[in-house]
Amino acid sequence: MTARIAPDLEPIAQVPRAAFLSDDAIDILRFAAKSLEDGYVAALVTLVQIHGGAARAIGAQMAVRQDGLYCGFVSGGCTEAAVAAEAVIALQNGTDRNLRFGEGSPFLDIVLPCGGGITLAIHVIRDAAVLLRTLAALQQRTPVRLRYHPRQRTLVFEPGEGATGWEGDCFVRAYRPRQRLLVAGTPMEAGAVARVAAASGYEIIAAEWGRMPPQDQLDGDTAVALLFHDIDRELALLERALASPVFYIGALGSRRTHAKRCTVLRQRGYGEADLARIRAPIGIFDKARDANSLALSVVADVAKSRVASE
Repeated sequence: MTARIAPDLEPIAQVPRAAFLSDDAIDILRFAAKSLEDGYVAALVTLVQIHGGAARAIGAQMAVRQDGLYCGFVSGGCTEAAVAAEAVIALQNGTDRNLRFGEGSPFLDIVLPCGGGITLAIHVIRDAAVLLRTLAALQQRTPVRLRYHPRQRTLVFEPGEGATGWEGDCFVRAYRPRQRLLVAGTPMEAGAVARVAAASGYEIIAAEWGRMPPQDQLDGDTAVALLFHDIDRELALLERALASPVFYIGALGSRRTHAKRCTVLRQRGYGEADLARIRAPIGIFDKARDANSLALSVVADVAKSRVASE
C-alpha cells in the first residue's frame, strides 16, 4: 500500500520531499526506473551497515531523483529528507558515495532516536535496464539479486535466491516476489481476511470451493488460508497446498477439528512432517469469534511466518 503525497511529479527546486510513502522494494525500484525513463537522473540509496540499533534492516532502500523527489525509507523517517538532499549532491556530481548518520557521523545535528548509526551507499544509476530486468523477474515470481560494486560503481543483475549483505567487497541486495495470500472458505470470513491482507500489501487469490488454483500459483512466497467449517470442503485445496512450497498453510477449526483433520490426512498417506506444516487452529490467538478478529489474527500469523521464512 502507498499513500500519495505528490499527486503529480512536477520538477521542484531540489527541496527533498516524498513522492509517496512506501517501504516496499518493488515500489522503490519502479519509482527509480520510471524516473530514468522520464528523463531524470536518479540514485538508489541502500542501508549497507548498522552500528548498534536501527529502525530498518540491512538492505533497506530509497530512490531519489535529481529534483529531490524520493520514496522509500532507510530509517524511521527521521533522516530520509537529509539522505535525499545528500543523494541530490551525489547526482549533481555524478559519482557514488557513502554516507553515515548517527553514531560516528560528521552530521552532529542528526541523531538517530535508536542511538545507533547507519552507513548508506548512494549509487548513481546510469542505466534503467538492470532495474527493468529486476522488476520483470519479480513480476514473473522469480527471486533475484542486485550486486553493487562500490569501486566499479556498477549494479549487476543476478537471478536466484540468496541473502542480503556483503559478499567480499560487493553488497548484494536480495529481492523476493510480492507476498501473496490464497484465501478460500465461507464468504464472510474469507472476505474479511482478504480485505485485511490486501490492506497489508498482500496480493490476493480468492479460490472458490470446487475450483483448484493452478499449481504454479502456489509458490514459496504464497500463503494459504482455508476458512471452511467442513473438512470435506477444504480437503482438495489442503492437499494441493501440501504438495506445494507455500510458506504458510492455515486451516480454520478447533483443536478437536484439527485432530479429525490429521486422522483423515494420515489415512490418505500423509506423514507427520506434512501435518506439522498446517497451522490449526489458524491465527495467532484462539477463539476469534467474529470475522474481523479472525482476519486480524490470520494476517498477523501469516506475517509472522513470512518473517520467519526469510
